Amino acid sequence: MKEIVNCPACKNTNFKTHLVCKDYTVSQSNFTLVKCQGCDFVFTNPRPEDQKLGDYYKSEDYISHSNTSKGVISKLYKVVRNYTLKGKLKLIQKHVSRGTILDYGCGTGMFLKVCQDAGWKAFGMEPDEGARKIALEMGLNVFSDKDRVKTYTNNQTFDIITLWHVLEHVTDLEQTLTFFKESLNDSGALIIAVPNHTSYDAQHFKECWAAYDVPRHLYHFEEKTIKELLKPYGFSLKETHPMKFDSFYVSMLSTKYQSGSINYVKAFLTGLKSNLKAKQAKDYSSVIYVFKKA
Repeated sequence: MKEIVNCPACKNTNFKTHLVCKDYTVSQSNFTLVKCQGCDFVFTNPRPEDQKLGDYYKSEDYISHSNTSKGVISKLYKVVRNYTLKGKLKLIQKHVSRGTILDYGCGTGMFLKVCQDAGWKAFGMEPDEGARKIALEMGLNVFSDKDRVKTYTNNQTFDIITLWHVLEHVTDLEQTLTFFKESLNDSGALIIAVPNHTSYDAQHFKECWAAYDVPRHLYHFEEKTIKELLKPYGFSLKETHPMKFDSFYVSMLSTKYQSGSINYVKAFLTGLKSNLKAKQAKDYSSVIYVFKKA
């Protein structure tokens, strides 16, 4: 296991235990979440060594790395995904009508394909070989790491860089954020979607909240801490947007983790309550943060 000595956001060394959560997807092992006493950033600590983390993604239940339609949750996920892809395209076009985009951690390339079909010059980075193969078979420009992206694009900068539920997985956080700083146009937008551990559904399900997803999720964000994390790299937060479907999806998985089977009624009611409460608190289950260079 790898022990994190300094807070990834503020470099403080004082942490306290926040929660202990179980990996329900692969290992069934328990992992500890700690909270930084300096800035309140929550992260998984200790965590598996980087070279071992890939083992925790080896499950058909890990939907973003496959096109499986097995099971009710996978089917619902794909229906919602097809709808939200259009919303994501609309969001990036709000900031740049058309240009170059890098989807970092693009998975099977569904969003990239939508962008490419809309006339964008689209590139992706995806370390998972299986997911990357699916994307390449669709004729997309997808690479396995940052260096290959730089080499192929001749170190060009991008108008938009997106991460859809990716930043919480990144092992080399400092290098990745530096890469975004160097690779984004001065007038471009960095768009990051992550789960929000201050949401109502997170508070309701506690250690069974599916979006903790340990140990695959290394960091657990809220608006305050993600702003703290990106500030040293020259990024300032410009706007936020809710991902309203996430509360229902996460609540379905969370009820399964609680009781061993999905309680659809409870999941729907909890997801709905989470969204209704967030209208005032802005604490949705997942949030899209739009950053620009300060």
